[in-house]
Amino acid sequence: MRRVFQDCCEGGLHMKIDIFTHVMLPRYKKAVYKYSDKFETEKKVQDRRPMLTDNEGRLRKLDEFEGLVQVLSTTMPPLEEVVDPKVGVELARICNDEMAELVARHPERYIAAIANIPMNDMDAAVKEAERAVKELGFKGVQIYTNVNGKPMSSEEFMPLYELMSRLDLPIWIHPVRRSHDPDYATEKVSHNQIFSIFGWPYDTTTTMTRLVFAGVLEKYPNIKFITHHCGGMVPFFAERIIVHYNNGLERLGATHFPGLTKHPIEYFRMFYADTALNGGPSALRCGLEFFGEDHLVFGTDMPYDVENGSLSMRQTIDAIEKMGVSSSAKQKIYEGNARRLLHL
Repeated sequence: MRRVFQDCCEGGLHMKIDIFTHVMLPRYKKAVYKYSDKFETEKKVQDRRPMLTDNEGRLRKLDEFEGLVQVLSTTMPPLEEVVDPKVGVELARICNDEMAELVARHPERYIAAIANIPMNDMDAAVKEAERAVKELGFKGVQIYTNVNGKPMSSEEFMPLYELMSRLDLPIWIHPVRRSHDPDYATEKVSHNQIFSIFGWPYDTTTTMTRLVFAGVLEKYPNIKFITHHCGGMVPFFAERIIVHYNNGLERLGATHFPGLTKHPIEYFRMFYADTALNGGPSALRCGLEFFGEDHLVFGTDMPYDVENGSLSMRQTIDAIEKMGVSSSAKQKIYEGNARRLLHL
């Protein structure tokens, strides 16, 4: 892997470390599909995305892009939504061991993996996260925007945040709103793909906000959260965030932000954001302006597009190239920030 880094640098190329990609490898797929009645919508989508499981096909996709390597994470569902804690631990180990084997077989393409953990048993989640990092060489963990309806700011999740802060490795946040989550109280389901197109950025934003006001980033200043889809709604609504919280300060004074030592907007800027917006240089520039070039990381959400990954990778790279930023900024986005975060 070090040789690949060196070759890219010597050739003046940017290595592209795709920090947010998804897999569902064969052994794990067989195990979790026993419970597919609990994630039927996701299963239908996954069955149309063979690159989640087909490693040879995935490698051929990656060969289309020079200098591109991936960080692997498992795809939905969250284990805690479909199985009890005991089974969740077993499935997490199957998933993580299988990803570790794939990284070991193809270090030239898969530079790292992040752990799948059972969040409905915090002791087990912490133990599996620590095992994945210390025994398998993983570079972080993935969580979702709620655990069976509980916000990620709940006190019971603090042991995981303490662990990852101590290990100095990131936590990836993936949205989890479903098609059966209605857009209106009088309806039973979400229509017109609102749950994912707009609901997922909203879920991400809600989670970021709750983490800020729970004081997680105050208590663990070393903690690193990587948000999907470029930080949800936060970059675009940054000024609205500032103005409305200033209004709260005007009415209530410092008691409006108990336990915080800075304006909330400063904590929002502590998050990291990926580039998985399906292209769009203007949207990426908005994210870059808010988070800064040190907190934006290359991510594509591969293989979730109609070309099983090629489209999202191509669109994201094209958007970054059209952002109009310096070569040094692009180097940080494509690889430098990921190397620093993951200690590569």
